[in-house]
Amino acid sequence: MFYLGIDIAKNTHVASLLDDNGNTIFKAHSFSNSIKGTDSLIEKLEKYSINDILVGMEATGHYWLSVYSYLIEKGFNIIVINPIQTDGWRRATEIRKRKTDIIDSIMIADFIRYGNFETTSLADEKYLNLRNMTRFRHYLIEQTSDLKRKIIANLDQVFPEYSSHFSDIFGQTSKEILLNFNTAEDFKKLKANDFKKVLKNVTLKNSAKVKLNNLKKAAKTSFGINFALDSYSIQIKCLIEQIKVIEEQIDLLESEIESIVKDLNTPILTIPGIGPVTGATILAELGDINKFSSDKKIVAYAGLDSTVTQSGESNGTNGHLSKRGSTHLRKALFQAAFIACTNDTVFKEFYDKKRSEGKHHLVAVNAVARKMCHIIYAVLKKNEPYVELK
Repeated sequence: MFYLGIDIAKNTHVASLLDDNGNTIFKAHSFSNSIKGTDSLIEKLEKYSINDILVGMEATGHYWLSVYSYLIEKGFNIIVINPIQTDGWRRATEIRKRKTDIIDSIMIADFIRYGNFETTSLADEKYLNLRNMTRFRHYLIEQTSDLKRKIIANLDQVFPEYSSHFSDIFGQTSKEILLNFNTAEDFKKLKANDFKKVLKNVTLKNSAKVKLNNLKKAAKTSFGINFALDSYSIQIKCLIEQIKVIEEQIDLLESEIESIVKDLNTPILTIPGIGPVTGATILAELGDINKFSSDKKIVAYAGLDSTVTQSGESNGTNGHLSKRGSTHLRKALFQAAFIACTNDTVFKEFYDKKRSEGKHHLVAVNAVARKMCHIIYAVLKKNEPYVELK
């Protein structure tokens, strides 16, 4: 058997081949991240049977996907390794703390030759689509939050009293108003025709009319600045337009996500605290439940397990979360746990029990999230709806 280690990079990868005894057959074969480059690697391996070659690579960002899919198409057997594992192997074997592409490719080959590893699998197409969409949705929401913070910062300077007139300054009425008028000086000059311009695109017209009158009164005694207003005004308008576009994109994504979840016909949505978006995120991050041999594996994958450093008579379990694995999964589970321990009897009792033991609120919610991991595993593994245990 031969072991091919590939050190993955953005533009150029490096490969090294070892035999069963750990002897180097070749090392430092550099090839570009392209069909031509990968074909040069395949040509170098022509003298060996594909069935006798085990390929190893790290799941480094997204850069490994192209070479992985191309080699899979060519019939190679590939092991994709979590970089956390190879990093541990590197610390154990490389005492001089050297790190180069050549050393890493040999180290990966030696690591898969040794055989004590956990693989990272490429998700089923539906789960991969779901993961891409839920993660992109999360990105768009973060972008929207950033844009909102910038709008608030600008409003605080040109019309600090504005926000006190709305429960949500990013609701439909407020956004429509801000697209047309956004500084105290703008509102001071409001006329009847200006009202019509705004009310045309607003659903709650009477409420909007009252808001506009109140804003006009507030503008007369506003403590906002009265210089360089054009620059602030154009920023607010542009930022509002960007938010509207992104919100339309989020709606489109959520529609696609809902369609995929419906096709999966999953019972995960029967678990308290897990709604359509949270459920989709959890499914996307977990993928096929059968790749997890136990519920504890899900806890670890979400990074909700405790770190342990034991030595001699010291127990070493310090209670801190490892926070390894998928941050998206951990956030989704925490959100679901927070809702569940507020609205569901069973989860609330468990949360209250942890609080009565002196646990901090966040520690108790994390405990609920871990409990939820066990339930998710059981529900998905059996493919049966959640049933509350009396």
